[in-house]
Amino acid sequence: MAIRHGEFERIISVLDDADADGPLTAREILDLLEEHDEDFGSAHRVATVLGRRAQTGEVEVIEGQPYRYRVDERGN
Repeated sequence: MAIRHGEFERIISVLDDADADGPLTAREILDLLEEHDEDFGSAHRVATVLGRRAQTGEVEVIEGQPYRYRVDERGN
């Protein structure tokens, strides 16, 4: 499944607008996206986008049940 251009940027934008602090679960991020009228489909999709960005170091994945995601410097 390919990542559509702009999905990560949409997540970052909403996290910035919401002043979200600390690591969040994919479900918490999805809830914020929905509150900002961003249709993302599922928490699994959020986790996929963030997990792929973790491979490049833009996102920190904190293992646990459930995983949490921290976007340092909001992707900058």
